Amino acid sequence: QVQLTESGGGLVQAGGSLRLSCAASGRTFSNAGMGWFRQAPGKEREFVGRISWGGSNIYVADSVKGRFTISRDNAKNTMYLQMNSLNAEDTAVYYCAAGAYGGSRQSDYNYWGQGTQVTVSS
Repeated sequence: QVQLTESGGGLVQAGGSLRLSCAASGRTFSNAGMGWFRQAPGKEREFVGRISWGGSNIYVADSVKGRFTISRDNAKNTMYLQMNSLNAEDTAVYYCAAGAYGGSRQSDYNYWGQGTQVTVSS
């Protein structure tokens, strides 16, 4: 079992930045692919980005490319999502996830955090 806990969400003005953290506990974290998803009100959950177990393979969705970056520190069992140039369309609950194969589909992940709210005011 892997337990995931997101933190770092909050209210930010358009153009601002936030860094989300995803702390993992339980089974070995360093062997897991990790991902970020988000769900805006009234919309389906969507893929934001993913990072391989070693951190060398990173992919982010086109909607956030150039603004969001993903990193991880296996020594701290933590993954990060740095979000810059935020806009109102980024308002959502952000979830982190872990799985043996961290792809771009929700079904690629076995473990999910409870989510953290990000609200961008315009």
